[in-house]
Amino acid sequence: MALSRYKLGQLIELTTETNKNNSFGVNDVKGMTITKQIIPTKANVSTADLEKFLVIHPTEFVFNPRTHGKHIGFGYNSTGKSFIISWNNIGFRVKKEVKEVVSPEYLFLHFNRVEWDREACFRSWGSSTEVFTWNALCEMEIDLPPLSTQQKYVDIYKAMVANQQSYERGLEDLKLVCDAYIEDLRRKIPCEKIGKYIVERDQRNIQRLTIDSVRGISTNKELIPTKADMNGVGLDNYKVVEPRQLAYVPDTSRRGEKVSLGFNNSNEEFLVSSIYVVFETNQDFLLPEYLMLFFSRSEFDRYARFNSWGSARETFDWNEMCNIQLPIPDINVQKSIVDIYNVYTERKRINEQLKSQIKNICPILIRGSLEKGK
Repeated sequence: MALSRYKLGQLIELTTETNKNNSFGVNDVKGMTITKQIIPTKANVSTADLEKFLVIHPTEFVFNPRTHGKHIGFGYNSTGKSFIISWNNIGFRVKKEVKEVVSPEYLFLHFNRVEWDREACFRSWGSSTEVFTWNALCEMEIDLPPLSTQQKYVDIYKAMVANQQSYERGLEDLKLVCDAYIEDLRRKIPCEKIGKYIVERDQRNIQRLTIDSVRGISTNKELIPTKADMNGVGLDNYKVVEPRQLAYVPDTSRRGEKVSLGFNNSNEEFLVSSIYVVFETNQDFLLPEYLMLFFSRSEFDRYARFNSWGSARETFDWNEMCNIQLPIPDINVQKSIVDIYNVYTERKRINEQLKSQIKNICPILIRGSLEKGK
């Protein structure tokens, strides 16, 4: 059977159901990402009027009409539960009369491609804010193979997602082991201030390293390629982060109640902004990997935010960093804990690779289904 071409408007319709009876609460509020995921909302909705929020049922879609550069914030409810999302988003679903023509899950594969993002952004309009409207979505065209072919490729995608999610659950079990180990140490040995085991470093670049070495620091506790515009920026004053050194951003304001901190676990030297703090540990007594395990816990973020000071900007300064207390066991015990943590970080890296592969497989699956349907 040949492919059939449709405008999306022939296949989908708006959903306008709102939470008018307050059937859903704060815990049911979700957000979405430009990577096409539904996530717990990051917004403070404690005082929001939830009656106006859109209800998104299973197999329904939602997108943010305001574009984000080259991507559209988008999500598909693949769960068995309904949720609510801010009223300034747009919800839609596949029309009942075309359920034998297109699978919602296959349609999500179509949306979950960079090619679709590019076309959607091309169809967006605006000056200070570009908007991708409902009408623009409905005008887009799609080629559809037979439903049985769609289902075959959806099954491949779902199998990959199931494998990744199973791997991720094992990953969280490893993290729990690390956290439990730390908590056990806190009960068994006294905590010490880390100030006598850490030293601030202020090595400047002075025409050694290039822009390729510049790193930013994320609230996920990682050194990441910088997102700043480095055009014309001099690097002489940037600080060098050597292997096994740590760096953090003292300013803790407007960072989602988290501290931006990173550890150089590579064999390369990196550069960070001169306003960041770079430091290292005395590795005869305190392994940086062990300290990093402590920093990766949510308890550290709460402590650092509570002990940040300032008016317009709150700062977790070096003295407060030195005042942190944690159990510091024998170096061999630290190594044992670090070995578990290293397995966790490696598996975390693999898990991110798996998620990236799943994202990248969508255009391949769509292309394969179209070839099969010809």
